[in-house]
Amino acid sequence: MLVLLPPSEGKASSGRGAPLKPETLSLPGLTPARETVLAELVELCAGDEEKAREVLGLSEGLRGEVAKNAELRTAGARPAGEIYTGVLYDALDLASLDPAARKRAARWLLVFSGLWGAVRVSDRIPSYRCSMGVKLPALGALGAFWRAPMAEVLPEAAGNGLVLDLRSAAYAAPWKPKGEVAGRTASVRVLHAPTRKVVSHFNKATKGRIVRSLLTSGSAPGSPAELVEALRDLGYVVEAEAPAKAGKPWSLDVLVEEIH
Repeated sequence: MLVLLPPSEGKASSGRGAPLKPETLSLPGLTPARETVLAELVELCAGDEEKAREVLGLSEGLRGEVAKNAELRTAGARPAGEIYTGVLYDALDLASLDPAARKRAARWLLVFSGLWGAVRVSDRIPSYRCSMGVKLPALGALGAFWRAPMAEVLPEAAGNGLVLDLRSAAYAAPWKPKGEVAGRTASVRVLHAPTRKVVSHFNKATKGRIVRSLLTSGSAPGSPAELVEALRDLGYVVEAEAPAKAGKPWSLDVLVEEIH
């Protein structure tokens, strides 16, 4: 199973670990593209601070993120699962998983990123600020930049099993499963049951809980239909219909009564 996650805007500090080694990251086919984005981002942030802040869409209060990006090559690196914070990752709470669940997390979870393309939670990266919506001067929109390298690398990473897509729209743009892979892909919306509306906070929190439930239960559904049954067995209220045509992803709605 492969679980596709968005990153978090907020991130923990890099800490004092050894610096980034791009060649050690998972999905080595993305290394040349990572090096390209990294070089452009570091150059931007080491130059005109105001221009960098404008390009990255940072408020005055986040001015320090520019200097942090300028030092990405020498900053300490930590596992990505420790760098990403926020509502989804708080609910997922990787640090509290038992050893077996942590091993599953290292195999199953793939976090998409404007800077790295996609990384495993065990990959060591520094803290950074660069969303997928950024348009770097020499590269343009990162969502478009990543499409070609992702198309080369991600189908193989998807293997032969279920692909559970929990990404937000911006992070889904660089790679959308196609053909046979799409047919075993399930995307999930979390709806407030009384209103049938998506509410950002509990949407993220519930997605984090769903992933944690799958990791801790050891459930490894092999298809979207099996995922529906697994989630129902875990206590979730799920509505789903098989797509009308083969080779199309499933859409699942998880209904939640309370917003928390």
